[in-house]
Amino acid sequence: ANELVEFIRQETGDHFFIEVAAYPEMHPQAPSYEKDLENFKRKVDAGADSAITQYFYNADAYYHFVDSCEKMGVTLPIVPGIMPITNYTQLARFSDACGADIPRWIRKRLEGFGDDSAAIRAFGEEVVTRLCEKLLEAGAPGLHFYTMNQAGPTLAIWNNLGLSGR
Repeated sequence: ANELVEFIRQETGDHFFIEVAAYPEMHPQAPSYEKDLENFKRKVDAGADSAITQYFYNADAYYHFVDSCEKMGVTLPIVPGIMPITNYTQLARFSDACGADIPRWIRKRLEGFGDDSAAIRAFGEEVVTRLCEKLLEAGAPGLHFYTMNQAGPTLAIWNNLGLSGR
């Protein structure tokens, strides 16, 4: 990715605004957290303007990632990726594949709902709304929602945050 960013900058200068991927919980193919941070810094140094993270449900992972980046001299905006919770089976499968951790307490609560999709959605909306509140209160530069072609859950969270009038 750093080579692509570098190529785009060489060919087009600042014509494009380039956002790169970031992994607060570590890219699943990275050999270590430190190597993953080094790789991220290479993308930034190549000319990225900002970053969007993989989704996560542990705000501390995001805060730790941002702090680690700042210690390396990375100061660009790092926008947290947010995934509404609507279906536990799909979320678990997707999270296992991409390395996004679902905290144990969330997994256990979701497992307890069984096939009750309304309860899963209500719980998911509450959990993700609280996560967004924490992130915004701590100074996150914005939120990036992974909607998975389902606008409803994202709109509900957006409204819960009181952002609909902005």
